Amino acid sequence: MYQFSYAEIQTDSIADAKDRERQLLSRSIDLLSTAKDSGGGSPQAVEAIHFMNRIWTSFMEDLGSSENELPVELRANLISIGLWLLREGEAVRQGQSQNFEGLIEVSQIIRDGIQ
Repeated sequence: MYQFSYAEIQTDSIADAKDRERQLLSRSIDLLSTAKDSGGGSPQAVEAIHFMNRIWTSFMEDLGSSENELPVELRANLISIGLWLLREGEAVRQGQSQNFEGLIEVSQIIRDGIQ
């Protein structure tokens, strides 16, 4: 009985973690959409890029951990995507790009892929 209860709690914890990841990505997408409308040099853009950087830095740190149970190839692919988002976000922050749409689209794809 205790093992069943523990397994149930563990499954709930994983579902909760995935839900939090989806919520963070949704928040990032909302901030990026507002920033897109406000323009690259706006305070909204700085906030959106900073938020995106924080969550993706955290995601990549977790993905790089040996304790992460995702398949190695998937982890590597997600880290590559995260690195692209960080580079593209920095280009937007520096005024070298206005690719908010790309940042939003990739973030939506990742968010929608979390199951």
